[in-house]
Amino acid sequence: MLLKDKVVIVSGVGPGMGQALARIAAAEGAKVALGARSKGLLEEVAADINAKGGKAIAVPTDISDAKACQNMAAATLEAFGTIDGLVNTAYIHGAWLPVDQADPEDYAQVFDVNCLGALRMTQAVLPTFKAKKDGAVINVSTMSTVNPFTGEGGYATGKGGLNVLSRHMARDFGQYGIRVNHTRMGWIGGKPVYDFIDRAVADGADRDTLVGEITGRIPLGIIPHEDDCAKAVLFFLSDYARVVTGAVLDVNGGQYMAP
Repeated sequence: MLLKDKVVIVSGVGPGMGQALARIAAAEGAKVALGARSKGLLEEVAADINAKGGKAIAVPTDISDAKACQNMAAATLEAFGTIDGLVNTAYIHGAWLPVDQADPEDYAQVFDVNCLGALRMTQAVLPTFKAKKDGAVINVSTMSTVNPFTGEGGYATGKGGLNVLSRHMARDFGQYGIRVNHTRMGWIGGKPVYDFIDRAVADGADRDTLVGEITGRIPLGIIPHEDDCAKAVLFFLSDYARVVTGAVLDVNGGQYMAP
């Protein structure tokens, strides 16, 4: 099992890849602490993991609040005794607007969650990682930081800050045996994307044409399923990546290929 006996915190356990990350981490042997603002969904996912023989706790967490992040770390330690990995996947998107129509205050709020939220959550687990001289942080970012998509300026700006922060974390935390990497996700075949397609179809788009336009830009010819995307993220938590830090992995079916 890829994550046998590891204790992992996943922030941003929503209806998309966040819940897939939590479920697959548990299936791979990890004890999982689930964080997000939505208490109901958190408890549902945790209950399902536990019913299937895994171990999970649900801790409602707003990563824009440093105290809430510290409470998440404390609850994880109380439940499982240690912390081995952190996946920062929580985000907000902000308004879907081109940059010339953007509200700087909206950008600031998105940056506070998408970038600084990951910083707060990472700082909350640092004392445990430093004491162990071991730990792994994965920051989940987006392909839009390098392959712009109209309407995602605020979201991508926050995640772009996260990309830079990830490398500074890797540089500064390496002395404590802590690894920090990030992934840039493309289209993810899960509820948020399927809901987007459904809305477009309801507004008059042809489903096959729309899906064809999306997959036509992806060399693998598919919208990558959220489970497969989650597995790529979780690799960085495993012992197979023990000497990998400061790296970025593009997870997008080949739509964007880093130079």
